[in-house]
Amino acid sequence: MVFRCALLTNGRGGGPASGMSQSREKILVAMSGGVDSSVAALVLKQQGFDITGAYMKNWINEDNIVGNCPWMQDIEDARAVAEKIGIEFRVVNLMTEYRERVVAYLLDGYRRGITPNPDVMCNREIKFGVFLQWAREHGYDAVATGHYARRVENTGADGGPDGTFSLIEGADKNKDQSYFLAMLNQEQLRAARFPIGHLPKPELRRLAMEAGLATATKKDSQGICFIGEVKMQDFLRQYVPDEPGPIVRAGDGRVLGRHRGLHYYTIGQRKGIGIPSNTDFQKYVVVGKRAEDRALLVAFDGPDAPGLFTSELRVHSLSWTGAPVAEPRLIEGRVRYRDPRVHLKFVPDAGGGREGGSATIRFREPQRALASGQVLALYDGERLLGGGVYA
Repeated sequence: MVFRCALLTNGRGGGPASGMSQSREKILVAMSGGVDSSVAALVLKQQGFDITGAYMKNWINEDNIVGNCPWMQDIEDARAVAEKIGIEFRVVNLMTEYRERVVAYLLDGYRRGITPNPDVMCNREIKFGVFLQWAREHGYDAVATGHYARRVENTGADGGPDGTFSLIEGADKNKDQSYFLAMLNQEQLRAARFPIGHLPKPELRRLAMEAGLATATKKDSQGICFIGEVKMQDFLRQYVPDEPGPIVRAGDGRVLGRHRGLHYYTIGQRKGIGIPSNTDFQKYVVVGKRAEDRALLVAFDGPDAPGLFTSELRVHSLSWTGAPVAEPRLIEGRVRYRDPRVHLKFVPDAGGGREGGSATIRFREPQRALASGQVLALYDGERLLGGGVYA
């Protein structure tokens, strides 16, 4: 298992803040060396914005973790694209901040037996956190990325723009990345630009080919956010010591074997548990972790597996792209990336679902394998409302 560290126009299409012309707005484009961010820069350049490309140097694999960490090649690819479209290119070193805000969060979560989401945290803390701060300190008005998402300006009672923005799913539903932006706030969204959110992926590739970009046929990255194609287990093995414990069958308490450490497993995992299944039709699945004796809880996969399906749970660390959901309300949620939106009832705690607060979630249909530490993205149709972390 490996993890990965809109059309921009004036006014309502998600471009410059109201009243700011394209010629005045300076945008720093986060160029990862992939085709998506390359075309993001291309689109903005064609639309006449004053843009600069920048590679965020977050990780260089100095600890020699097994896996492909092609940061030098990514820099060269991003630089080649910048030269091709005729924009300035810079490398911004954020390695210290990345270790403090993403890697430390990731490792702490796995040490505590939960399953963190480094991609969501990277967007909140790095791309639209310290990178955005760096951009503002150097005279830029906004930061653009290659996310498949759309930003639109909201309208007030008079029908005109009210200065706030909504985040909408990407037009290409197979590539939509709004889930990874679920923990952004309104201030971050106001300074964000998503130039490719209106494009289907095949069209994006075609634009890159027509422009002769070096990344036009480059394979999409599948690794941890800005680390590279490194298997999570290899990454964890480098930093989190093994703490073996029993593999216990939920229900009858039978000990089936031993595991190397709870941090290597997540709820819903079926492969690589280390114990044989009875038959091809009865596969063991991870259903829980017990901290007191470091037990990994498993059961036969199916609708009756204890702890595998959830109808109600708690979320904390709520974050909103706009106004909080202050009262109990029927909305939708995406329980993990690429899953479809599902119906749920959001019931905020006292305080009205405030930023950083908690809530109870009641799903219309039970949801499978929800792991503590992961993110629930909240929606009103295609509009992203915000998100929270599974308790």
